[in-house]
Amino acid sequence: MLQNTFVFVDEDSARQFLVESYFHDEYYGMSSPNNRVRFVNTLKNDRLRSSREEILNGEVQLVNAIRDDLAWITRMHGARTLVGVPRSKRETSYPWAKMGLKRALRRAVSENPMLLDGLDFIVRHTDTLCTHRSYWGYGGAGEGPRPGLLADTCRLSPRIAGRDILLVDDIYTPNCGIDEDAISAMLEAGARSVVFYAIGYTVSRGRNFRRVA
Repeated sequence: MLQNTFVFVDEDSARQFLVESYFHDEYYGMSSPNNRVRFVNTLKNDRLRSSREEILNGEVQLVNAIRDDLAWITRMHGARTLVGVPRSKRETSYPWAKMGLKRALRRAVSENPMLLDGLDFIVRHTDTLCTHRSYWGYGGAGEGPRPGLLADTCRLSPRIAGRDILLVDDIYTPNCGIDEDAISAMLEAGARSVVFYAIGYTVSRGRNFRRVA
């Protein structure tokens, strides 16, 4: 597992927040032979047309891959409420085949007594740009990443306030800003603390991390 530390500054108080971040493995891109987390591609199911069996197998692979990571994180940081970074489009627009990541995370939470299920604490209600698809010219309608986008396009549960959050995404891409915005939204919604975890770290933009487990 890989580790980094994000630093956030509250513009009103100038207070700094240190957010520990973890990543299961390096991510080299959808078609790269070096990609060791191919099940993420299956579960995103955007350019692929995976069968039901492939999707269910991908969910099992994901749970098996992250089980030890989540156990390590909760040993280090204590009990957490796991919240997922939402996909770019309205959640109600996705069919069953494109919701495999959320189902797998819910299963992983159920296996870890130190985690609570907060996977419905952020729900997208307005479409945004799908950044990884925009490279091929079909990212869809909506704004691209900017500070405050998640809060403007999602419904955030008031139950975030006062909780220690484990915020989870499938792929973290440096300098994209999506996950940083999600972390900021958690803090602004009153989270007591935030730890971030992504299954893959896009290495094409550099390797700003260290291996910890």
